[in-house]
Amino acid sequence: MSASTFSRFKPDFLRKKEETAAVDSTLPVDDKNPATVTGDGIARTQEPASDDPEKDVVPAEDAQRGVQQVEAVTLTWTKPYLIAVFFNMWMLYFVNAMQSSILYNLLPFATSAFEAHSLLTVIYIVSNSMTAAIYIPLAKMLDLWGRAEGFLLMVGFATLGMILMASSNGITTFCVAQVFYSIGFGGLIYSVDVITADVSKLKNRGLAYAFTSSPYIITAFAGSKVSDEFYYNVSWRWGFGAFSIILPFVAAPLFFILKIHLKKAESHGLVVRERSGRSLGQNIWFYVQEFDALGVFLFASGLTIFLLPFTLADTAPQGWKSGYIISMIIVGFVLLVLFGLHESFLAKQPFLNVNLLTNRTVIGACSLCTTYQISYYCWNSYFSSFLQVVSNLSIAEAGYVGSTFDVLSGALLLGVGLLIRKTGYFKWLLYFAVPLYIFAQGLMIHFRQPNQYIGYIVMCQIFISVGGAIIIICEQLAVLAASDHQHVAAVLALLYVSGNIGGAVGNSICGAIWTNTFPEALMRFLPEESQADFDTIYGDLDTQLSYAVGSPTRIGIQKAYGYAQEKMLIAGTCIMVLSFVWVLMIRNINVAKISQTKGTVF
Repeated sequence: MSASTFSRFKPDFLRKKEETAAVDSTLPVDDKNPATVTGDGIARTQEPASDDPEKDVVPAEDAQRGVQQVEAVTLTWTKPYLIAVFFNMWMLYFVNAMQSSILYNLLPFATSAFEAHSLLTVIYIVSNSMTAAIYIPLAKMLDLWGRAEGFLLMVGFATLGMILMASSNGITTFCVAQVFYSIGFGGLIYSVDVITADVSKLKNRGLAYAFTSSPYIITAFAGSKVSDEFYYNVSWRWGFGAFSIILPFVAAPLFFILKIHLKKAESHGLVVRERSGRSLGQNIWFYVQEFDALGVFLFASGLTIFLLPFTLADTAPQGWKSGYIISMIIVGFVLLVLFGLHESFLAKQPFLNVNLLTNRTVIGACSLCTTYQISYYCWNSYFSSFLQVVSNLSIAEAGYVGSTFDVLSGALLLGVGLLIRKTGYFKWLLYFAVPLYIFAQGLMIHFRQPNQYIGYIVMCQIFISVGGAIIIICEQLAVLAASDHQHVAAVLALLYVSGNIGGAVGNSICGAIWTNTFPEALMRFLPEESQADFDTIYGDLDTQLSYAVGSPTRIGIQKAYGYAQEKMLIAGTCIMVLSFVWVLMIRNINVAKISQTKGTVF
């Protein structure tokens, strides 16, 4: 980060005079933003965060414990610690970006090792569904227990997931590992995004998110090369296992900075720890209600059971008429209905806040997120395999093409963040981004076929990257602008849930199209001498790549891929048209005029 970027970190910190004594006089003050003392004995900055200056020197009294704690932390620390936190969050994004790039490139080979390449979408559906279910309880954990505690738990899940993936000897263990991995890294990045919102002004939040996500510029190409090295010179297992060692060391500084300054805030009287007076049993029951454990179970199990049949139907004995396929759809639907009834009438602390669900901007942003994710994942799951089999690229080269989004978004969003900071508005960017994304995805229908020049595919990926990156950052700012600091974690959780549901639905559509088009096309295009190897070719990427480029069998496989990809892209493009409706629902909010945070923030 440059010195010019550092200069934009300005504390909005106020303090009382010594005789008001609620806050220790040793707390930091920024000399460039001096406080003036008024007749009421309260020091005011030139731009107080609220109409009542006294509220700006202490955490909000009506906020939940986790929100009070993080406000106390930002009121206590100084600029160097703020900078250190941003650097550590950047490093966490770097680790996530590197491992996700490696996972994206190595996962097809890991599943092929268990002869389960065609189960890729099943793994994604289950993990996405389970991850979607964790965000709301995690938001409550961040609000009730604290940011540091929720963050630490997610680091533990992510580490466990990578250990299990590295040591798995069957597809069942690997699927379990993928669930822990997805929950861990999804929750970790969500926690980092919540903390980023805690330590930045709303007008600078787009820039803050752009900075923390900028490591993708580096890892997009480095990750692909590292994937290549792991697969050919070490093993795909160490591609996962290495990060089970790296992640805890990178995550530790953020946890300790938050905890150290929370202790400091307690010593200054900003936070008072009070005993609940509850017994162990009462505590367990209290948190079961607070986290809405029954709602989490109904939502996660219902969504997963409902979506799986869309992928499994083609392999069932009687297709969609199979008894267990029909049963899964009915049971999943019933569980989701029960979830809605439970939230409406029984839940002490509802899974979803009714006020958030009725906000026009929140509805529009979350619907846009869901639609975008459905559209994207309609075709993305088998894109890496397509590039290797059809475009004849190596693992690294396929990774480079697949990482186009990461490279461009990392650079582009810094400029987008500055534009939002300068103008105060973000909605106008969506009027450019959504049409560009639909246009690029439509072009892909034509260019993602055998014998097409790879440059055209890269061109389309560039357009998709520009449009998609702007859409994502505007979604985040929209829900945050429609909320206050008390509900930052909740609205971000709602956005993340919407995105993961969209990802699960998109993968279901992708899996359904794949299982209903690729096998049929493969059987049709394979030469007679390869028909006996159909099952092996269908389920194993290594087998597909083993046939020489230009051979009749390789050409047949390529044609089957092209046929399936065409159908996936048509579905994704049609679904994305709904985005125009969601954009119109989002209010044109001036983020420069909204204040949410306290203390030394960016």
